[in-house]
Amino acid sequence: MKPKHLTTIAFFCLLIGLSAGLFIKTVAQSPSTTGQEGSSSYRLSGPYTHGNLTVFLVHGKDLTNKPFLTLQEALAQKKVRVYETKDVNELAIRNLSNEDVYVQSGDIVRGGDQDRMISVDFIVPPRSGRMPIAAFCVESGRWNKRGNEESASFSSSENMIATKDLKLAAKREKSQQAVWENVKAAQGKLAVNVTAAAPALNSTSSFELSVENAKVKETTAAYINALSGILQSKSDVIGYVFAINGHVNSADVYASRALFAKLWPKLLKASAVEAITELNKEIEVKPVASETMHTFLADSEKARAEARQVTPRVKVVTREDDKNIFFETQDRATNDGWVHRNYIRKQ
Repeated sequence: MKPKHLTTIAFFCLLIGLSAGLFIKTVAQSPSTTGQEGSSSYRLSGPYTHGNLTVFLVHGKDLTNKPFLTLQEALAQKKVRVYETKDVNELAIRNLSNEDVYVQSGDIVRGGDQDRMISVDFIVPPRSGRMPIAAFCVESGRWNKRGNEESASFSSSENMIATKDLKLAAKREKSQQAVWENVKAAQGKLAVNVTAAAPALNSTSSFELSVENAKVKETTAAYINALSGILQSKSDVIGYVFAINGHVNSADVYASRALFAKLWPKLLKASAVEAITELNKEIEVKPVASETMHTFLADSEKARAEARQVTPRVKVVTREDDKNIFFETQDRATNDGWVHRNYIRKQ
């Protein structure tokens, strides 16, 4: 072969190599493993503030029109059953309906031999049959039937766990002991910060009953009444990001406005409970800038991704650095499109 031809071939090989290198670099740096839009496409509105809780709404495009029943409404409509298995860290779930049921990590199910929290995002397909689902106990002092509740199954899911330390204990550390310790810590803070709540809180280890304590509900209601209506007349809100005492805390963003709107009351209640645990009248709550929240969301998406298959349908991608941890729940039924993104500031 002539030298001129060798030079031409070498030049084209170099171009192909550079292109491939650039492609690999782009994929590696992409904020989403699915190639879908990241936080750079979000628009924030707010702040909306009550007391020490500051909320920004996340605006964006619907990425799916796939409908989901939430666990709360599926249980209320008796379209799903959650069964006690006598295993502290595993329950069973069965979808009796023709609809997909979305279960979110942190959902508390009440009843059984002890209240549990679901520890991972989960999609229960229609007519699923019994499926195992990972859980943590959020009530260390009971292992029997409570009152008129069924011990073989769970009746409702009206609350989510609160406090980012409790979320991290379940989702990052995956430690039952750490969950119990953080339930106890949250209960202790509620007992201190809510007048006349201490006797009821100290009589039980149930996080569910702590949140349902009359005085805690009364205090929480002030936050809910002030902030629950901020979604009205906003058709493109897909999530929220919040701060407590002027410090960035967490965010939850969804692939559709419809799913977020269903979950909003439950999410807001959990955020209000967390704000109450962190009440401190001696500190001045400083304003939080939207740029700070944007930076938090963007930085959380930059770390290297690690994927874990939860079921043949559901995959969770985790990104973690020194300050933040990010969880993205993907649905194989929509070509690995994401359903839920959870951002947590670790420190």
